[in-house]
Amino acid sequence: MSDTRINDIATEALAALAAHTPLAPFSGRGLTLADASRVTPLLRAAFEARGEDILGRKIGFTNRSIWDQYGVHAPIWGYITSATTHDLSAMPSLSARDFSEPRLEPEIMFGLKAAPTADMDDDALMACIDWLALGFEVVQSPFPDWQFKPADTVAVNALHGALLIGERHAFAPRAADWQRELASFTATLSCDGKVIDVGGGAAVLDSPLLALRHLLGMLANDPHNPPLAVGEIISTGTLTKAMPVKAGETWRIDAIGIPLPSAALRFV
Repeated sequence: MSDTRINDIATEALAALAAHTPLAPFSGRGLTLADASRVTPLLRAAFEARGEDILGRKIGFTNRSIWDQYGVHAPIWGYITSATTHDLSAMPSLSARDFSEPRLEPEIMFGLKAAPTADMDDDALMACIDWLALGFEVVQSPFPDWQFKPADTVAVNALHGALLIGERHAFAPRAADWQRELASFTATLSCDGKVIDVGGGAAVLDSPLLALRHLLGMLANDPHNPPLAVGEIISTGTLTKAMPVKAGETWRIDAIGIPLPSAALRFV
């Protein structure tokens, strides 16, 4: 696909995300997954041009249990920025109207104190992690009824809407314990006190740590986008199904088998 068409797609995607207007899938107009990776740096440049800092990456579709639902069978990634990323303690509620067909994903997030690489062993990779937290990502789809191909999701910054980071916990003092618990803990997602879905760390490519490793592998083979850097925040993908949300609801995630406090988010 020509550079002109890639630029046009980036412009159209940014406009639809900003105005919450529906988009016809780009894949129906010839966009391939390889082409979509060329859209991502244009999205980053646009975010930075409007004054946003790039804070890290979100990984999408790491939960294999939702692949058939969305017709996507491999992870993707997008950027999180200073405009979309907040501590949950400072922003315990969001307006559902600020997103296109919003859905909620409870996730594990990591903060990096060193830049990891794809060839690191487990100990070296974990030594790059400063903290971890349990929180939420709000994802959105400008493609009506969440009908899209993988290339479409990449072109709209991996469906990212907002990231709400819960209480942060130092990683190094108990790295081996975190490694074991992240692969085995369970998570219960509730809405207004009613259990909606149950998942856990194993749903996320067998562990959120393995999701991080998968991202490193993707970036190592990506000629268009930079590797992870010191200080980046990585959100590793949903622990449960991604659930539609609406104003008036309060959602809560409870983790069992890992010492992370529950997190709650209200939609107004």
